[in-house]
Amino acid sequence: MERRAEAPPPPQGLDFTVENVEKALHQLYYDPNIENKNLAQKWLMQAQVSPQAWHFSWLLLNMDKVPEIQYFGASALHIKISRYWNDIPADQYESLKSQLFTHITRFAGGSKIVLTRLCVALASLALSMMPEAWPCAVADMVRMFQAEDSNVDGRARCLALLELLTVLPEEFQTSRLPQYRKGQVRSVLAQECGSVFPLLEQLLQQQDSPGFIKQKVLKCFSSWVQLEIPLMDCENLIQAAFTSLQDPELFDTAVEAVVNAISQPDAQRYVNTLLKLIPPVLGLQEQLRQAVQSGDMETSHGICRIAVALGENHSRALLDQVEHWQSFLALVNMIMFCTGIPGHYPVNETTSSLTLTFWYTLQDDILSFEPDKQAVYQQVYRPVYFQLVDVLLHKAQFPSDEEYGFWSSDEKEQFRIYRVDISDTLMYVYEMLGAELLSSLYDKLGRLLTNTEQPSTWQHTEALLYGFQSIAETIDVNYSDVVPGLIGLIPRISISNVQLADTVMFTIGALSEWLADHPVMINNVLPLVLQALGNPELSISSVSTLKKICRECKYDLPPYAANIVAVSQEVLMKQIHKTSQCMWLMQALGFLLSALQVEEILKNLHSLITPYIQQLEKLADETPNPSNKLAIIHILGLLSNLFTTLDISHHDDDHESTEVKKLPVQQGPNPVVVVLQQVFQLIQKVLSKWLNDAQVVESVCAIFEKSVKTLLDDFAPMVPQLCEMLGQMYSTIPQASAIDLTRQLVHIFAHEPAHFPPIKALFLLVTSVTLTLFQQGPRDHPDIVDSFMQLLAQLNIEFLHLFPWKLKTKHSPLVLGSHHPQGSALLRGAAPSCHPLAWPGGAAEASSRGFGLLPRSRSGGRKLEH
Repeated sequence: MERRAEAPPPPQGLDFTVENVEKALHQLYYDPNIENKNLAQKWLMQAQVSPQAWHFSWLLLNMDKVPEIQYFGASALHIKISRYWNDIPADQYESLKSQLFTHITRFAGGSKIVLTRLCVALASLALSMMPEAWPCAVADMVRMFQAEDSNVDGRARCLALLELLTVLPEEFQTSRLPQYRKGQVRSVLAQECGSVFPLLEQLLQQQDSPGFIKQKVLKCFSSWVQLEIPLMDCENLIQAAFTSLQDPELFDTAVEAVVNAISQPDAQRYVNTLLKLIPPVLGLQEQLRQAVQSGDMETSHGICRIAVALGENHSRALLDQVEHWQSFLALVNMIMFCTGIPGHYPVNETTSSLTLTFWYTLQDDILSFEPDKQAVYQQVYRPVYFQLVDVLLHKAQFPSDEEYGFWSSDEKEQFRIYRVDISDTLMYVYEMLGAELLSSLYDKLGRLLTNTEQPSTWQHTEALLYGFQSIAETIDVNYSDVVPGLIGLIPRISISNVQLADTVMFTIGALSEWLADHPVMINNVLPLVLQALGNPELSISSVSTLKKICRECKYDLPPYAANIVAVSQEVLMKQIHKTSQCMWLMQALGFLLSALQVEEILKNLHSLITPYIQQLEKLADETPNPSNKLAIIHILGLLSNLFTTLDISHHDDDHESTEVKKLPVQQGPNPVVVVLQQVFQLIQKVLSKWLNDAQVVESVCAIFEKSVKTLLDDFAPMVPQLCEMLGQMYSTIPQASAIDLTRQLVHIFAHEPAHFPPIKALFLLVTSVTLTLFQQGPRDHPDIVDSFMQLLAQLNIEFLHLFPWKLKTKHSPLVLGSHHPQGSALLRGAAPSCHPLAWPGGAAEASSRGFGLLPRSRSGGRKLEH
């Protein structure tokens, strides 16, 4: 479209005429003002769906118009046909069809984008008319474009026909046809392939057909097979597509066609055809090897896709053909070659990852057979899966340090994800190979570490450990006879590399449950973990491993507790780890301290948190600023994570562990409560300066919320003062985190008469303040709305017998909850009628606590006002 000297005026409010459409298009493409562009686009969208579109669309398709204008005209026609079909009178179907044929023929040698859009419009028309109004639509299309037309070049007509035939199935897939119509039309199209496939075969077999025609034919075939055409009807074209794989220009399109044909779910019904496809797939092996040798990753990738499509989609059907077991095994070995393709993923090869799902599928299918048949296939395929383990562990190996240093961060991340996929595959393969797999890995690792004549690379050692870790993370290896030997081998590993050290740590972590059952072996590996704790490069692996050991083996760690706490304190004070790892470390220490006597816990807590309490006292005296805020949130986070796991009552221990282990007899107050009471005034002081900061308030609430969840009834001594603090907080600046903490208190202590009064008073306060807030506009406080509704839902569960609120409704008394229509009425300012007898002394008790919940009525009492 040529740019004019002056921009046209905005089209808003103008009639939908050809001239105005052209002006709007010019404005859309060339006006530098983005607002004008948006206005033009909005107007053009209205124009496309207007009744006038039937008139101006054809005029916009005049050959003297530029492609942008013509394209809009074709698009408008498609929208009118596809979305407003019912508006078209039946007596105009033939006229519309004829006009579209004429314009497609006219544009056969013109603009490609306009031709495609016109073809899509005709395809939509055909789908809407099938089968009643146009029963032989596809055959008519073929016949129409094969007819001689002296005005249009034969090759151009051929391309136009192929374009039309290609977009027809694609338009069907995205059409808005009703479901019952879709079934009818699909059936008709499947029959109509008899008019299409012979033409495609003829064009592919013609020696003089140019490459771009053959490419278009393959794309057309690829489009049609997705209509679930019976596989036996596609045999000739699939074989022709295999032949096309030898032509570099047609390779990608041929791969797509073959893969789409093979991958159809219905294809497994045609076992004989599938068996016929195995030889041509195996015939690609030489081409595959040459591609691998020459570094042609695109070709190797494409051939692998074909082999995997056949094996993955139809392994069960092909396995069932017992007499053809050798040919299928050959296909499996071809896929194995693809899995072990040389090079490091994703830098030197990108093919091996395609095969991993196949190995899952094949194993599932083998294990799904009845026992006798399964035994036969196990005998054949167990050696294959042992080979697969070797291949995967080789592929999981890191490159040399020098090569790895040149990898981009994106390549390193892709390799990490690839190794995770390998790990998942190895874990799955264990289901077939069982304990023999662990023995095999252990034997190889033992030979590797004890062979002094031929020292191995760290990559080889790391890969074997990674395989062990992959299985031990998810499979119960507690009864494996090779784990003791592995624990004995680990200290012998010469760790001079970060990746190897990481894997050693993760492997120890994966064996933490085994260590809990064999505590005598803890001292073999714990020193390695504590040593790694001081290395920032091993931050994630070392801290997560220590956390697992402290969680699983806590009853056997008291002899090591002093050392663990000392090392942890040192790395925390040196700020070696990032925030998230510091939090994990505090959780690990919480698990560790839970198994000690109260006196020991308090002693360790004092040395552990005193530096942070002192720092918090200093920060509380300073003027609030962003730096102070981060430090305060960090300290509060450390405390809350410590209290999350410090549980001397062992609420989280499973039944078995509490029977097997001898738990220490704990007497006296809970250490967490002791610490919270000691720092309570300090926390209040921090709040007084940071009450308007949601993140700080949330961090404060998190300390108490996590403590309540962990301690349960043991938290009781803190309930009165915490309720009072929450009431003061919420009265001053309402925040969702305070409601969430209130909900936790309700959940834990709702049925404890001794602790009910302060919680009752707190709830009244929260309700009063929240309803006042809602009157001002609940949309401004979505987080509070959500939290308050969750609190009401909790009340329905916990206080059903204690809160008989009667709503002012003609229906029977209801308990107000977030899921009841009256519950949502709160958001509109409605409120329950709280009867004085329903909650004796509730308001008076709340008032006596200094909360000042309710305004006085004229009679001197208090009432709920909204």
